Amino acid sequence: MAVIGNRINVESYFEITREKIGKRIGYATDAELSPRIASLVDEYIEKAKSLIEPSYTYTILDVRQVEKPTVFIEKSIMLESYVISEVLQHCTKAAIFALTIGSRLEEMTAQLSDKGLIVEAFILDSIGSSYTEKAADFVHGIIGELAHIKGLAISRRFSPGNCDWHVSQQKVIFDVLASNSDIKLKDEYLMTPEKSVSGIIGIGPQDGEVASCNPCRICDKFTCLWRRE
Repeated sequence: MAVIGNRINVESYFEITREKIGKRIGYATDAELSPRIASLVDEYIEKAKSLIEPSYTYTILDVRQVEKPTVFIEKSIMLESYVISEVLQHCTKAAIFALTIGSRLEEMTAQLSDKGLIVEAFILDSIGSSYTEKAADFVHGIIGELAHIKGLAISRRFSPGNCDWHVSQQKVIFDVLASNSDIKLKDEYLMTPEKSVSGIIGIGPQDGEVASCNPCRICDKFTCLWRRE
């Protein structure tokens, strides 16, 4: 099953708040933004709505075999990661996905920076990151709904570069999705547009093992920014 280039309606699905952006740009959770920063955040949240063009693509494939740290997936796909193998050993299928909010927001961010409007550029970039995160949550939810219809559960989502899954495995994902995606892979396995996410979500029985599997419990990288307790 493959879904190609679906667009997301921003107004219907995404809501970015002043408080969320304040936290992202460094304010404490309960801190009040200064009047100037609050005004800029509100202004650029509104501007961002006309700049982002969220889209996503995914394909759902069978998990054939797991021999840690290697996972063998339909279409001769091989993933190399102890963490991913720990998750997918409980799964019968895997959703490989990619999503982006497009390039217009990052182009405006660059223009603001070039003009010396560093604070404005930082705020807009932070808003873009929040929208990208929202888009990832949206796609995760779509996969979850499809799994639920079939009486299945989904895992957390993982991207190359997370845990011990090397970023070079971006190429595996893009070999599967590239012809169906608005996103391209550059040198050093970076994506363009930059505000993009790719990854994998496991799908399997509703026995608690898939949804509850947390590889952070077996990982000793205690300073990891993505650590999930």
